[in-house]
Amino acid sequence: MKMALSHILVQHHYEAEDLQRKLKQGQDFETLAAKHSKCPSAKNRGSLGLIDLRRLDPDFAEAAERLQPGEISPVVRTKFGHHLIRCDKSTGS
Repeated sequence: MKMALSHILVQHHYEAEDLQRKLKQGQDFETLAAKHSKCPSAKNRGSLGLIDLRRLDPDFAEAAERLQPGEISPVVRTKFGHHLIRCDKSTGS
């Protein structure tokens, strides 16, 4: 399955929790991604574009697969760090 995803990657769980609180307070996902994410996707405001879930870390892919468009995941830990993942679009194929 391919999905259009965005994410924010940080090193520590507490950083992800802090960003999660800011999102719940209404702060903009793209702005937070551009400012805080440690992934090169930060320059694209967190966007990973349309990506095949089979190419991703299994924990990341599993969390992404559960999301509906516009929904943001709980904190997801992978070997790269801690992520907040947003589903931008699901193609279902």
